[in-house]
Amino acid sequence: MDRYILVHYHEVGLKKNNREFFERKLKQNIELALHGLPYGRVRRISGRLLIQLPDGAEPDQMAERLRDVFGIAYFAFSWLSNQDLDRLAQDAWSLMEGRRFSSFAVNTKRGEKSFPLNSVQISAKVGAYIGLKSGARVDLEHPDLTCFIEIVETFAFLYFEKRKARGGLPVSTGGRVAVLLSGGIDSPVAAYRIIKRGCRAVFVHFHSFPHTTLDSQEKVRNLVRILARFQYSGRLYLVPFADIQRQIVAFAPPPIRIVLYRRFMVRIAEALAFKERAGALVTGESIGQVASQTLENIRAIAEAATLPILRPLIGDDKQDIISLAQDIGTLETSIQPDQDCCTLFIPKHPHTKVTLPIVRAAEAQLDVDGLVSDAVSHVAMEDHGIPSAPAKADGNI
Repeated sequence: MDRYILVHYHEVGLKKNNREFFERKLKQNIELALHGLPYGRVRRISGRLLIQLPDGAEPDQMAERLRDVFGIAYFAFSWLSNQDLDRLAQDAWSLMEGRRFSSFAVNTKRGEKSFPLNSVQISAKVGAYIGLKSGARVDLEHPDLTCFIEIVETFAFLYFEKRKARGGLPVSTGGRVAVLLSGGIDSPVAAYRIIKRGCRAVFVHFHSFPHTTLDSQEKVRNLVRILARFQYSGRLYLVPFADIQRQIVAFAPPPIRIVLYRRFMVRIAEALAFKERAGALVTGESIGQVASQTLENIRAIAEAATLPILRPLIGDDKQDIISLAQDIGTLETSIQPDQDCCTLFIPKHPHTKVTLPIVRAAEAQLDVDGLVSDAVSHVAMEDHGIPSAPAKADGNI
């Protein structure tokens, strides 16, 4: 029997008239994710995608990569059988014969409604044949082995395991965003969350070299490489920030420096977002976590932006953020010690309730536009990620 990976989605299936657009993006992303591995064509059929498995396929590596493709709910390594019921039962038993089980179940999905039997009838007939051949008992609640059958279009697929993926929406269906990426735990998780909603992220990192070490820059490069596996590329902007910090220290009272730092970061990130045609900024802010993340200070920082600022973690518990960072592979890098720009010239007692009149009065002492323009002109840009996979022709089996 020919082998395929049967790919299921969830949210994409709710898109009605736009579903074809999402399916095509998901197909392209699967091809990017599997680039460099042997696989056949990726094909769209009714409510599913199929990946043909050639001789020499590497199932473990394919599974590892497909798990991280946003838009996939689950996938299964399957065998292509026949819609003839006798043949289907025989094929199911031939695949189960070498396995050890004392109980089993047959679970059928009938996507092709013209098939003469419904799902329950198919399961019953195939199950009766397997029971006769194996002597095992049927257990629909806790079987040792489940045989899954899917009837779709003119095909019948058999498989024994569903492999859960990350869900969400295919990357590049939700527009482009600019993520303010520190070397900490939160902002990479915020980036992951927004990429999962179909957005493509570019990353903006602020550093104070040579007043701080190069460690933070290398740390962020590693984080971008990790996040790139979810969107197949990662553009990183490295922004020198020390000159702006010195100006703020010279002219602004210590308790409001952090808010002023953040306002300048927002302005610079926004300038880079416009260059990238991004529609929003993204931060890792969570209410009350640090002094700059009170409602009053968040409001004062946001006032410097014209683009929306998205905060995917705004109501999250710190432990939940840490758990997700561990799951996506960023935690080990994020907890490595480094000197980020916010450790430079930081006041001992930052103000937690900065008002806009105080902020504006402090910024009136600064050449805001000139400082932003100068920082943008000295930005370094790097691209990280995997090479682009060649496009393959779309079609049905």
